[in-house]
Amino acid sequence: MHSDRPRVSPTSASRPLDGFFFEDYQLGQRFVHATPRTITQGDSALYLGLTGARHLAHCSLPAARALGYRDMPIDDLLVFHIAFGKTVPDISYNAVANLGYADVRFLEPVYAGDTLRSETQILGLKQNSSGNSGVVYVRSTAIRDDGKPVLTWIRWVMVAKRDDASPAPAQSIPDLPLVVAAENLAFPAGLRPEGLSAESTGSQRFWDDYQSGQIIDHPAGMTLEESDHTLATRLYQNTARVHFDVHHMSKTPVGRRLVYGGHVISVCRALSYDGMENVIAIAAINGGSHLNPAFAGDTLYAKTQVLEKWQLKPDLGALRLRLLGLKNLAASEFAVPFENSPANLVLDLDYTVLMPRRTAS
Repeated sequence: MHSDRPRVSPTSASRPLDGFFFEDYQLGQRFVHATPRTITQGDSALYLGLTGARHLAHCSLPAARALGYRDMPIDDLLVFHIAFGKTVPDISYNAVANLGYADVRFLEPVYAGDTLRSETQILGLKQNSSGNSGVVYVRSTAIRDDGKPVLTWIRWVMVAKRDDASPAPAQSIPDLPLVVAAENLAFPAGLRPEGLSAESTGSQRFWDDYQSGQIIDHPAGMTLEESDHTLATRLYQNTARVHFDVHHMSKTPVGRRLVYGGHVISVCRALSYDGMENVIAIAAINGGSHLNPAFAGDTLYAKTQVLEKWQLKPDLGALRLRLLGLKNLAASEFAVPFENSPANLVLDLDYTVLMPRRTAS
């Protein structure tokens, strides 16, 4: 017999209508986030339209099947943004800024028709010296409807206080891994790297052709439109006020809406296709920072530095990459290394991708 009483998760606090503020969080607190999301091919098509992403497995069904996928997998970053968006109402609705990521691991491919939900645990808390905000460290996990985790990540976010005079939570800063080690990288069972066609990608550059320390200046730029970044953030169901509420943001020092940092990542990764054409998938994000805000009207460019190379199998390798996102400055005009945080630098992302070895081509 089914009860008519609603199910209430014992690990979730009722969300205040104005969202949680820094002083509301406690170390070890767990959230089961609302509104599971069934992902569709419509979501994927809209994502391509908003970012221009061109990686082959997400664009061609025959190519995806040749690589060993049962269908076209959903773009890794779209999965990340949707799973991330589930966490926003509980974790970063009152964010001042999303500060960084660590230990992001893509565990299983996601396909159209899969339903994802997200859960989060508070890992650390640190009030800022100003007393009006603090940094919240969390571990979130996206779980498919079959119960399998498909994605897990750490992030830290600056959250406003409701009342500057409120006592701060006890300070605790977690140890964060610098890199997802090669032995901890996941790749799909049955993956066939030899199925990737250089004719279809337009490039003969495979894992063997990249060298540690190599720098690639990606030539294309993309101008961020107000409508595009707003629609993208709605696609991800990211409700953070800094991206949506013009009236609210007009009263802040920046005076306008910020482009969601995840959308900046997606655009810069899409721009990096020229020079990284034979990437199969993202395996991990090792760390990353949004160093300066991006706004509508800014034009983004991308620059990649190869940090490390790992052989995973005879036919498959991993490249650890540093993706730099620039606004209003072409990649060829920006030198690496750099000091401090130049105003044109909006993204510094350390991530790992899978690529066929030439022996498989």
